[in-house]
Amino acid sequence: MRVGVFDSGIGGLSVVKSLKEHQLFEEIIYFGDTARVPYGVKDKNTIVRYSLEALEFFKNFDIDLLIVACNTVSAYALEEMKAQAHFDIIGVVEAGVLATKNALKDRDSEILIIGTNATIRSQAYEKQLKKLGFHKLISRATGLFVPIVEEGIFEGDVLKSAMSHYFDDLKTPDAIILGCTHFPLIESQISHYFKDKSRMIHSGEAMVEYLHVKYDLNKCDDDCQMKFFASENPEALKSVAKKWLSL
Repeated sequence: MRVGVFDSGIGGLSVVKSLKEHQLFEEIIYFGDTARVPYGVKDKNTIVRYSLEALEFFKNFDIDLLIVACNTVSAYALEEMKAQAHFDIIGVVEAGVLATKNALKDRDSEILIIGTNATIRSQAYEKQLKKLGFHKLISRATGLFVPIVEEGIFEGDVLKSAMSHYFDDLKTPDAIILGCTHFPLIESQISHYFKDKSRMIHSGEAMVEYLHVKYDLNKCDDDCQMKFFASENPEALKSVAKKWLSL
């Protein structure tokens, strides 16, 4: 199978990393809308418009499936994209909720949801988790993490200051949903901030779990071929991909 992966920037590479490691697809075509990142500070109409424009890009390829590796798009534009596509489209919010359900058997578990301003404002995770019986939910918009990751800062004082700004008033939760695909790139630092005592719900691994359940995919025998595209400075995206994916 040939899969497309769409993100507002480089964050979706965290999903690509999991797909590559599990060898689920023969070819991955990645598009990051780096000219207009971040999406998480924009209004719904703009998010939908940008997402439909990205969908047109993927129509140039004979893909079997499109993974929306952007929580903001998954929360606001998924249905509009599905209505205009001739292939299946799945988003990371559904996958993250399934992974949380399977990871936490105790419905009294305390869950911290972090994401962009738009994702948190949508309450996409909260609505689905409450239907499953989870009620101890804390949401925190952590939008500064996106430009920090886009700058290639994965550790150090700048990131520590941002984490202190967002997390200083919080006690350690049982689980943290990384509600933005940029965040797995700084997952180890977030985990360390909470003394490595919180279970981390990672969009990439959650997506692999979701794909196994929904499509019953088998491991591919051949190495996965990958192509990377960006709306601005594609060489920078390819450089991060080379480093992050060990290409």
